Amino acid sequence: MLNIILHNDIVLELLSKSKNDTQHSFVRLQKSPTRFWLPCCSLSLLETQIYPTHHRPLSILLDKKVQWLSSLAAHWNNIPADCPNKTQAQMSLDAATLPGTTIIWTDKPDFTSVHPDIEWGDHEFVYSMLAQYEDEPSFVDLESQQLTLRPTLEKHIFNVLKHGQYIAGAEVRTLESKLADYVGAKYCLSVASATDALLIALMAIDIKAGDEVITSPFNSTAVVEMVTLLGAKPVFVDVEATTYTLNPLLLSSAITQKTKAIIATNLLGQCADFNVINKIANQYNLPVIEDAAQSFGATYHNLKSCTLSAIGCTSFYPTQPLGAYGEGGACFTNDNELIDMMRQLRGNGQNKRNHHPFISINSRLDTLQASLLLAKLKIFPEELEKRVQIAENYNRLLGEKIKKPMIAFHNTSVYAQYTIEVNNRNEVQKKLQQRGIPTAVYYPQPIHLQPAFASLNYGEGSFPVAETVAQHVLSLPIHPYLTKGTQTRIVNALKSLFFRVNVKGAR
Repeated sequence: MLNIILHNDIVLELLSKSKNDTQHSFVRLQKSPTRFWLPCCSLSLLETQIYPTHHRPLSILLDKKVQWLSSLAAHWNNIPADCPNKTQAQMSLDAATLPGTTIIWTDKPDFTSVHPDIEWGDHEFVYSMLAQYEDEPSFVDLESQQLTLRPTLEKHIFNVLKHGQYIAGAEVRTLESKLADYVGAKYCLSVASATDALLIALMAIDIKAGDEVITSPFNSTAVVEMVTLLGAKPVFVDVEATTYTLNPLLLSSAITQKTKAIIATNLLGQCADFNVINKIANQYNLPVIEDAAQSFGATYHNLKSCTLSAIGCTSFYPTQPLGAYGEGGACFTNDNELIDMMRQLRGNGQNKRNHHPFISINSRLDTLQASLLLAKLKIFPEELEKRVQIAENYNRLLGEKIKKPMIAFHNTSVYAQYTIEVNNRNEVQKKLQQRGIPTAVYYPQPIHLQPAFASLNYGEGSFPVAETVAQHVLSLPIHPYLTKGTQTRIVNALKSLFFRVNVKGAR
């Protein structure tokens, strides 16, 4: 995305009641990958130049998705004392805070830019920059999201700086309440990371040394690491070949007298089959933890993810569908005793100030991250709709010869990843990378074959489905800001490799 800052002369042309070439250029540029900004530093001057008899209101531009560019006080100190136009200099420094490529659109023959990265020029210059600009596909586009939310993010950040409650501020409590309401849970407990959420959940149900906890091997190692850190033993059950989630039909055979819990992980945006998992768990009086790191916002039989078991744990890692700009996570439950225990576990085991009945950890989501998540939560439903639309477009474009994500009939997916299966994955990935198309692999080696867990004594062939899936999965770019044109480019590149690298057929 190319950022274009509108100088006052351009703004006045765009607002003019007389048709002109600048207005025509603006319409053309809006059809390209561009984002337009009005610099706040020039507003006071601009207001004196707008005459109702000659110009339309400034709000006309804002209605056309032109955004305000904030002016930073610190930049004033970086302007040379002999600078001929301090407002223009301030504009160039403010422009440089935007991620990506940024230019200033002006018809003025001279412009005072004091930042080396900020260039300026007329509409011909803008067109030439756009021609050079390559809108390369990104695997996860946090830049576009940040730019869309920039004014709200700035407001939330400065609110936190104003009140100074960087730990346990009001934003944390507000976020917990809104997250609980969103998923339909009685309680939400925010924590410092999804890994901590899992650890706290395990401690809350009293997992200890010598216990066994059942989970799946096609998964993040964080799940198994938390079990192991408590001295318990991870016991694996293979996954389904379609959804890649824990196969509940294999659960009963893995349960022993030492089994104390089940962790069912939702993968790539959709939920595991919790009705069957919970039914088996209830027969053995076992608590179930829903690892919902990749499925916040998804549904299972019309119930929201994070509410499908005794405790739901999710992630706010930046690349998740609802992500902070740092680490973060949360636990959800409807159980009064569990939430009381987890609150103590989050705060060094305290049940009141300076009183510690047991040893625990310190894991709090800081106020700044909570404030950013509150801003993102407002557009989260809209972003989820876009993810689904993009996934459906992938499905249409890819056709029937490529194995696409299979969403169970009772599920909706948030498409945390869009994952296909291919043969000769390394070659496919390399060829796509050469064409500027990023991909990722979740997960290239099942946990039971990782060196860190060799002591569990699982060998190759122990979990054939997980091992087969791990050799073939390939995730394509997906995020709410992925355009149809970019999708078409990705799919065409993939299809061009089809006969050469033997993409795995649909099953």
